[in-house]
Amino acid sequence: MEKPLPPGQFETKNWPILHQGDVYRFNENEWSFELFGEVKENVSLSFQEVMKLPKVTSTIDMHCVTTWSKFNTAFEGIPLRNFLELVTPNEDVEFVKIYGYYNGDRFGYSANLPLKDLLGDDALFVYRWKDEGGEWQDISPKHGYPLRFIPPETFYLWKGSKWVSGIRFMKEDEEGFWEELGYSMTANPFKEERYQ
Repeated sequence: MEKPLPPGQFETKNWPILHQGDVYRFNENEWSFELFGEVKENVSLSFQEVMKLPKVTSTIDMHCVTTWSKFNTAFEGIPLRNFLELVTPNEDVEFVKIYGYYNGDRFGYSANLPLKDLLGDDALFVYRWKDEGGEWQDISPKHGYPLRFIPPETFYLWKGSKWVSGIRFMKEDEEGFWEELGYSMTANPFKEERYQ
């Protein structure tokens, strides 16, 4: 069955590369993943600790605000809910900000998302991918190596932070990197929520 394209989108078989700022150079000794914000106690994880977390494989459709859509890309990664199990959120936590490196600042990029939409197998911190014509491969540095967040298909892909560095748990929604520049807070491609 053919999948519907969101309005204003075209289908591509490629995975285009778009990003702001420098491509992050991974250094395992300096890298950590932080869980913080509205939680009882902050948690800091090494790369090895992150990679020991349970993983899943999911097929996720990607929709970019620049108008391309790529269907049926398989990803291997760690569901966001697995990180949620490592902290005790305070009452009324409903949102998260997923941070990534931007021009050397490990928290320079961020994307805001509602937590309730990120509890399935389609909200993944990914490190490997393949599409219908290829074999499994590590994500490239330009795609976010060593770890990139891929959001559910109900969000434009700018909500998928590259070179991730942590999750901040929040009671109230807050603008991320692109939202501060006028992009939609909710970013649903099927409703064409591109800009505020």
